[in-house]
Amino acid sequence: MPGPTESIPLVYSERLILRGHQVADLAECALMWADPQVTRFIGGRPFTVEEVWARLLRYVGHWALLGFGYWVVEERATGRFVGEVGFADYQRSIEPSLADTPEIGWVLAPGAQGQGFATEAVRAAVAWADSHFPAGRTVCLIDVANLPSIRVAEKCGYSVWQRTMYKGEAVILFERENK
Repeated sequence: MPGPTESIPLVYSERLILRGHQVADLAECALMWADPQVTRFIGGRPFTVEEVWARLLRYVGHWALLGFGYWVVEERATGRFVGEVGFADYQRSIEPSLADTPEIGWVLAPGAQGQGFATEAVRAAVAWADSHFPAGRTVCLIDVANLPSIRVAEKCGYSVWQRTMYKGEAVILFERENK
């Protein structure tokens, strides 16, 4: 019987591989999510190993229940952990509603930032989405102060849809029509 992550598609880009999370990824993921610079715009505080474990399980659960989720991003040449990218349905309590709209997100380990990996990973994920999601759109939610992620979203075809508040923080909702 195949393991739960064996059915998660592999996605390749020039320098990266997007693959399903495995138990062995917990250490690298926990290290990334414990860094205050990584989390300053995502929750505003470092995450515990327990919280990262729940996140990893949620990623795998998305694939099992919804047919989409998050991937680990690895550098092809070295196998180095770069970060995570993917789509989710977080059932957020937000206005306007994001119901039934896949939400893309990405996060990079500190040593992988500033090298174009985020844009490359998001473009690869969006290309996968274009061939796997029905007609419609995907969205992303970005803290107004997260200028690097805003640039990545714009480079990958996302445009400002709405400005709103989420958990007391000003955010921008971006949208992109699937092609």
